[in-house]
Amino acid sequence: MSDRPTSRGERRRAPDTRNRSGNRKNNRKGKKQPAGSIHWLRVLLLTILAIGTLLFVGGAGLFAFYASSAPELDEELLRDPITPVFLAADGETEIPYITAEIREYVEYENIPAVLENAILATEDNRFYSHFGIDPIRLGGAVIANITDGFGSEGASTITQQVIKNSILSGDKTLERKAQEAYLAYQLEQEYEKEDIFEMYFNKILMSGNIYGFGTASEYFFGKPVNELELHEAALLAGMPQSPNNYNPFKNPEEAEHRRNVVLSLMEQHDKITEAEKEAAQAIPVTESLLPEAERPQPPDGDYTAFMELVEDELESLDFDFSLNEGLIIHTTLEPDVQQTVNTVLESAIFFNEEVESALTVVDTDTGAIRAIGAAREYSGDVRVNYATSRDRVNGSTIKPLISYGPAIEYLDWSTGQTVVDEEITYTDSDQVIRNFDGDYLGEMTLREALYRSRNVPSVETLKAVGPERVSEFTQKLGLDFGNIYEAAALGAPDKKISTVEMAGAFAAFGNGGIYTDPHTITKIVTRDGTEHIVKPEPVEAMEESTAYMITDILRDVVNPNIQGATGATAAVSGVDIAGKTGTTNYSPAELEDYGLATSFAPDIWFAGYSPDYSISVWSGYPSRANGINTDLREERTLAQRLFSTVMTQISEGDEQERFEQPESVVELEVEVGSDPLRLASRYTPSSLRSNELFERGTEPSSVSRQYVPVEPSAPSNLQADVNEDAQSVTLDWAFNDDRDGVRFAVSVNGSALTTTESTEYTYSGLEPGTTYTFSVVAVKDGEESDPASVSVQIAAPIVEPEPEEPVEEEPPAEESETEEPVTEEPPTEEEPPAEEPETEEPPADEGENTEEPAEGETAPPAEGGDSGSGTDENAEGAGNDPASDEGEGNNAETQASQSSTGNSDDSADSNDTSETPADNSEENTENQ
Repeated sequence: MSDRPTSRGERRRAPDTRNRSGNRKNNRKGKKQPAGSIHWLRVLLLTILAIGTLLFVGGAGLFAFYASSAPELDEELLRDPITPVFLAADGETEIPYITAEIREYVEYENIPAVLENAILATEDNRFYSHFGIDPIRLGGAVIANITDGFGSEGASTITQQVIKNSILSGDKTLERKAQEAYLAYQLEQEYEKEDIFEMYFNKILMSGNIYGFGTASEYFFGKPVNELELHEAALLAGMPQSPNNYNPFKNPEEAEHRRNVVLSLMEQHDKITEAEKEAAQAIPVTESLLPEAERPQPPDGDYTAFMELVEDELESLDFDFSLNEGLIIHTTLEPDVQQTVNTVLESAIFFNEEVESALTVVDTDTGAIRAIGAAREYSGDVRVNYATSRDRVNGSTIKPLISYGPAIEYLDWSTGQTVVDEEITYTDSDQVIRNFDGDYLGEMTLREALYRSRNVPSVETLKAVGPERVSEFTQKLGLDFGNIYEAAALGAPDKKISTVEMAGAFAAFGNGGIYTDPHTITKIVTRDGTEHIVKPEPVEAMEESTAYMITDILRDVVNPNIQGATGATAAVSGVDIAGKTGTTNYSPAELEDYGLATSFAPDIWFAGYSPDYSISVWSGYPSRANGINTDLREERTLAQRLFSTVMTQISEGDEQERFEQPESVVELEVEVGSDPLRLASRYTPSSLRSNELFERGTEPSSVSRQYVPVEPSAPSNLQADVNEDAQSVTLDWAFNDDRDGVRFAVSVNGSALTTTESTEYTYSGLEPGTTYTFSVVAVKDGEESDPASVSVQIAAPIVEPEPEEPVEEEPPAEESETEEPVTEEPPTEEEPPAEEPETEEPPADEGENTEEPAEGETAPPAEGGDSGSGTDENAEGAGNDPASDEGEGNNAETQASQSSTGNSDDSADSNDTSETPADNSEENTENQ
């Protein structure tokens, strides 16, 4: 490199001694055109010129109008950056993060040529030749803006950047650009080029609250700018385009890539040779950075991690804002929530000093990031923000996002959808998919598969949905999992996500399917008082029914009363919580290399939400060589305990709402395992009954008959054998079907007598003058057959008159045909006196009762008898008095009749078995 000019004039007049390729002239002679063609060409050119003139005049008028309202130049603003103000979510509390800029001012005379050349090659190669505006660069930007949209490429010179960062806002509008161009021209008229370059050199934001190249040189390399080497100067020159992304302490790879681009630009503009470029590009960017122990400490505090997100988000906005413009930035931070997170991460909740954890708290309704815990201790310059890191496998936490959510959304599955947990392999592979317990549980509902976190059903569900629709579903939640393979269903997608993204996605489940990108900035107010609303717009990521059905299942995950629930430790008393656990695993080779048992896991996750907050937690070690022992509850549940502790404290004092079931969802009791899913019957076993959710219009209407018992056949050939002397009747019947589990209910005149396994029954205590209707019903599994019935009529005793001799000697019946009817004989001669039978009748209390009992009643028993007693073949024969044998052969004096039906509906009472006399055999009480 040549010696540096010693004065401003010499520097500006210094000739460029480098070889430049000359332009060749093309001296080809053009062909002569016909006169008519020349005429039309001339008309076309004149038309274009006229249109161009009109556009120029109109544009010039508009430019003059905008320029007339431009503010005045202010040298103090031109030279000094203006510190921004950050406000918390309440719009009033100032966040004490950047209170004063770090700045090392460098005069132009002390700026080395190597650094000036690097800046000019990168930002404005024609800086010393234009008048504040570069027409060539402007033309290229105009073409890019026409093809790619307004604001897609900037044309700002260094002079314009000084104006933008000092006087105007960062709006990408025609008015602002017109004013910027006008003021840049004014600046060039009032100040020397060297003064303007000095303003830019010392005012530009380099990273965080570091302003100017001189400050950056001391901060990153520990040396003044006049000691910088080529590769170091190129690195600094490339940083202003994206100060935080190209911070070599945080992102050395991105910084090195940007440095090499700057070196290529320097060669392109003849600032360095190709050999110099290649030599500088070969030096690792980290080689000359300050050692970690010597680096200046960045601003520490309770809000450091959150404010770093704010800076990153500010750079990503579709506005040309810079922190040195005196902005008022409204953030989403809730200081009390952040303080809670900090306190918990510093507490004794951890089981040792080495294990790490990180978490993000997001507003469920708005997606606003309320707090972030980057690590247990987030200080110093070399630090890792585990909350925003995407290098940790997510585990089963993403099953609702990647398997079951899409299935409910696209396949109309209910929470009761039958899935099967059985041994399978990955498609086109012999690798077996296993569960954490090494077991398979068979058929189960989608609900159970998710709250138990079974692996096989998750894979089968993803396959049923298809990778394309899974990608569609997750992308609407702001997630990029890359290519979707079957292993993604187990929590190992192609690309991983951070706790910030996880908390934002789960918030959509709690917000009725509405998703909003997690964000830290809601509004920016520029120096002129203009407000810019920059918070992202909410979008519908899924149906409201899908969101609620997933939420209801995830409630079961944290329910300590449900057997198999994996996240019960995360439950919060009095707060409606839904969430999902996640655990990753080592490969067999890793376990062997690290000397770990199979119970160790590299990552433990928990993501959960209430109607107010969504929190995602990661726990693990900085090095994968160390793992969490899942056999120890204290280690296995660390993420859950962190979640529960934070959620409990930030929910205190607030009136707690609950997730409300929308009208688009119906809840029904179904029979688990029925295919297609059917409603539970009254016979469905309790172990197979489950209350499940359906999107309205997809719910089942038919009732399962899987467990409905078959109605038994009716008893047949029912017979009644009356023993009048014993005042009893013996019933016997046949039953042609299998008698296993069958009992017979016997009743008389509608009143239950007994329930027996026998096909015979004896009833005692018959009363003369009474009709008995007996019914027998077969009963099995609560189902009754049609009744078999038989009726028995016991005749009343006949009182005969005194015998008369003449009557006994009367001729045969044919002789009486010629005589007068018996009714014509005088009654006084043939009837005995009324008093005579009294001497032969039993006492009044032993006399027969000829009165017919009322329906449903039983005639009162005779003395010494029991009209309500009966026996079956196993009974002791109650009411069978041996003295009754003396009455055998007297049937001629008692009239009895009986009838029998196998299936009788003669009387409504014949099916009534609701009452049983207490004095019957002991079987009477078995089926009451």
